[in-house]
Formats: sequence, structure tokens, C-alpha cells
Amino acid sequence: MSLSSSPKLIKGGLVILPPGGNGAPRRTIALQYNPDTLSRSYQVQGTGGDGGGERAQPFRLKGPAIETLRVEAEIDATDQLEAPDRNATAVRHGIAPQIAALESLVNPSVEELLALDALAAGGTLEILPPEAPLVLFVWSRSRVAPVRVTELSVTEEAFDAALNPLRAKVSLGLRVLTTDDLGFRHRGGSLFINHLRTRESLAGKAAGVSLEALGLDALP
Repeated sequence: MSLSSSPKLIKGGLVILPPGGNGAPRRTIALQYNPDTLSRSYQVQGTGGDGGGERAQPFRLKGPAIETLRVEAEIDATDQLEAPDRNATAVRHGIAPQIAALESLVNPSVEELLALDALAAGGTLEILPPEAPLVLFVWSRSRVAPVRVTELSVTEEAFDAALNPLRAKVSLGLRVLTTDDLGFRHRGGSLFINHLRTRESLAGKAAGVSLEALGLDALP
């Protein structure tokens, strides 16, 4: 028996929970290959200023920053097609099922659409769309955050004889949902608090430096 010292490779991905976040996951989507880069940006939620007629208060934050993520991923059926006997779905459909699973994150289900149509046909005056499933972005144990998919683009690059896609590049835009979006009682709000607490814990592990490292003997 051979032993390997290589660490076990974990994958980033998405976990889809029922609306409200309670119950077992409906689906887990793992990225086939972990992207080389993960882009993140923050919009600070400050108070005052910004032309609002209020005096700026630079030391006050009215809520968590709005964090947006962008992931560029690749999907490829090459490995599965090398073992067709064990990958009948890939042989028949290529990577179309994986693409469709991502598309389900930005579309209501057919059942939900038909239910809304039935309500409208029955004379319901105000129709609220059903709450969407809660989506979690998972990038290791230390980064699990509730998100909303804001953008999805797919570039299919290779096809089989039946025009099933065999290789594609996917660009996924995500917005982290905070307690401002979900509240503190929603499971997603609790998950965000845990996400923020984890980030604070990591920040506490960062090594500090002296003023001399910044070229200062003392503050002016």
C-alpha cells in the first residue's frame, strides 16, 4: 500500500438550502477545478456625507460592508469521457447538467411560475414571489457565507457530435447577504454573523508592526 504526503484537496462550491435556511441541503455544487483567483470588493456603509445633506460622520458605520465576489471557473468533461462506462451521464449530456444546475440559481422553478400564474388567474390582486432558496458560498471551513447570485455567464467552448457542451468557462457574481438583508433571526443572518466573527478572529492573528516600520519615531 502506497502512502502519499499530499494534502487532501478540498473544493470550493455552493450549498443550496431550503427557503429560510432550515432543513437538509437541497443540492451541493462543487467547482470541478478551484479557480486561481477569487475577486472580492467591499462597499462601506458609512453615515452622513455623500451629498445627503447630513454632516459626515467618518467614525460611524451604519451596517456591514456590502461584499461582492466574482469567481471564474472551468467545467470540463474530458476526465469523465475517458471512462465512459462509469460516466454515462457525461457521455449522453456532456457538461449540460452542471451548467443547468448553476442556471437553477438564477431562475424560479417551473412549479413556482405555474403557481403564480394560477394565483393570477384566480384573481389574486397582489402576488408575492416565493422566497428563494438560501445559497451558501463555501471556500474552506473558514469562509462560509450566505450569498445571492447576481450574475452568471457561461461560455461553451467545445461540443460533441450531438452538440452537447464538453467544456465551458463560467463567471459567477455573488453578493454576500448580511443581517441588513436577512435580519438576525434568519438562519442566513446567523451564518453571516458566524462568517464575520471568523474574519475578526483571523484579523486578530495578523502580526502587528511598530511605528518605526512605517518610518516614524512617534505620531506627529
